[in-house]
Amino acid sequence: MHMQSTPDGAAVAVPVPEQKRRARDYLIAGWASMAGTTIEWYDFFLYGTAAALVFNKVFFPTLDPILGTLAAFATYGVGFIGRPMGGIVFGHFGDRIGRKSMLLATLLLMGIPSMAIGLIPSYQSIGYWAAVLLVAMRFLQGMAVGGEWGGAVLMAVEHAPPGRKGFFGSLPQTGVGFGLILSSIAMAAVTALPEADLLSWGWRIPFLASIALVLIGWVIRVRVPESPDFERVKKERAPVNAPVLEVMRRQPRELLLIIGARTAENTWFYLVVAFALAYAANQLKIPKAQILHAITAGAVLSLATMPFCGWLSDRIGQKRLFLAGLVVMAAFAAPFFAMLETLHPLTVWWAMVLGVGVVFPILYAPESQLFAAQFPAEIRYSGISVSVQVAGVLGGGVAPMIATALLAWGGGNPHYVVAYMVALGVIAFVCTLAMRSHHD
Repeated sequence: MHMQSTPDGAAVAVPVPEQKRRARDYLIAGWASMAGTTIEWYDFFLYGTAAALVFNKVFFPTLDPILGTLAAFATYGVGFIGRPMGGIVFGHFGDRIGRKSMLLATLLLMGIPSMAIGLIPSYQSIGYWAAVLLVAMRFLQGMAVGGEWGGAVLMAVEHAPPGRKGFFGSLPQTGVGFGLILSSIAMAAVTALPEADLLSWGWRIPFLASIALVLIGWVIRVRVPESPDFERVKKERAPVNAPVLEVMRRQPRELLLIIGARTAENTWFYLVVAFALAYAANQLKIPKAQILHAITAGAVLSLATMPFCGWLSDRIGQKRLFLAGLVVMAAFAAPFFAMLETLHPLTVWWAMVLGVGVVFPILYAPESQLFAAQFPAEIRYSGISVSVQVAGVLGGGVAPMIATALLAWGGGNPHYVVAYMVALGVIAFVCTLAMRSHHD
């Protein structure tokens, strides 16, 4: 509504044309989804980098260096355990009381624990309670990510105009690249400090800086109108009492298909940014900085390729693009490791950049609309959140450990890892073929 004066000077309310209101709403929703997702993934990736660089010395100094690093990464894994629970909790309330309120809640649930991590005393101050607090905050972060993804993509695709849902659904996916870049820059800045300063106070700065990002995200997200699909459902019928249980009762097939399809994409991402980093540094003796710079370059490239793939999915269909991405992933698995094994800096750089900046976006960009289209609006938040976050545990939490075991089984040769990746790609291809196509 806006105010307009009549000839006699009186002010009357005039409805805003529906077309203009929708254009404004979907633009705000798209950018807000990307901005909020950027902030939440900044916090999530920041923890992983800190776990690799400083947490073993700050929170587990009495352990052997290798055991301390393992303990630090174990706290990182706790975040993956929290994801399905976050998907269940926020999916439930997202389907019952609305998408917007859940987006604001997950933003706070990610940001506040991140700031709290920056304030946790070291082991020397409070002993093992420091590690306990670290694990608790990490679990809350995992819950936030588990609830964030479903709300962000639904606000984007449910506000989007017909024929552009794939593009708008790719905007929150683009936030992953922004988050990775910001966290890398933040940690690179503080790791330039002398080690004593880094371990005492320097590592805390990027975590405490989350307060500024959370405030920015809150200002952006609070302006987003509620999802029109949710508003329509709320007018037509009463909310489902237990949406998660309803999804399991009515659509177990869709849950399993998405889990099977998404596990391959998630495995590929963590295979490149986590497992391949360890493999290249420890087995091939490639400098870590070289790999990290390549991963960051791939994330920069994804800022363009992710929305481009979202746009392309609106032209050829989300299902077709995702299937094509699975073929590309399976075909590139062996060349990826072969390029790393050359030890040639430029070839290694291209392997990581293509893995993060090309293969990953082809898979990740169309997922928002493809997966959302499998569920009706009244249980959609729960449906996509539970299925995607369970797949995240299998891909991000379990797959790197499986890949490490397969590498050892192969005597350091990654051919079993390649076979594992191809097998996941085949399973995902079959699952995706069985999904419903959606054309809006």
